[in-house]
Amino acid sequence: MAERMSPDERDKDEHDTDKQEKPAQSANGPMRIGFARNGLVRFGLVFFAALIVGGLVAFGVYALQGNNGDQLAKAISPSSQGTTQANSCTLNETLRARLNENAKGDMAAFTPLDRGYSMSDARFQTKDGKWTTIADWSGRAVLVNLWATWCAPCRHEMPALQNLQRALGGPTFEVLPISLDLGTLEKPIEFYAETNLTDLGLYHDASMKTLSTLKRAGLAFGVPATLLLDGKGCVLGTLNGPAEWAGEDAQNLIKAALQATKLPAGGT
Repeated sequence: MAERMSPDERDKDEHDTDKQEKPAQSANGPMRIGFARNGLVRFGLVFFAALIVGGLVAFGVYALQGNNGDQLAKAISPSSQGTTQANSCTLNETLRARLNENAKGDMAAFTPLDRGYSMSDARFQTKDGKWTTIADWSGRAVLVNLWATWCAPCRHEMPALQNLQRALGGPTFEVLPISLDLGTLEKPIEFYAETNLTDLGLYHDASMKTLSTLKRAGLAFGVPATLLLDGKGCVLGTLNGPAEWAGEDAQNLIKAALQATKLPAGGT
């Protein structure tokens, strides 16, 4: 037979039961809320990063992340080799204003540099594997174009860059395409042959150290990245993303730079 409890005993028993259940509820509630909040924060960060990368690709700039993963990350790791000496160049406000005047139309995305920055010791290889630097082009303005065969916008603008080289290339100016393809130059060589790029030089930086250095300096975001340099290897301005380099606007920009740096416009 079940033992009967007095009213006072029943009240005490219910009170004790409530005390045992409440701690479990109060402990689990905040914990569940905390997990939910952390999950939302993580989702927000991932979503924001995806928007940034997606925006760059939509703009035509291929950020060096994603399919090649760890291999690319290793390739662009910081290195003391190829470090640029920013102090060797000074800002020319007159030249900067001249370039600003010509950064229009197809060249509207061109940004004249607001500080001195040298690329003279940027190191890469020639088609036959010999090492060279921008300093080897001393006395000649160059348009450095960082590209890769896996970058669709890069491939699309290469014929236009060749047309610019044909129009203005010579003793005082040269278009300088540097492939960032990993490994050998096999794919870039095949692409040159398929596209009939007979008037463009072919250079290679499989380590991507040139791009890595420029990214740390805030001058490049991905590929294609194009930089206009004077005859001393100083960066005059940058254009991230593809552009119509064969048009009149591009030629006017290059001519303005040559005139302002007292280099006569060439042409073949």
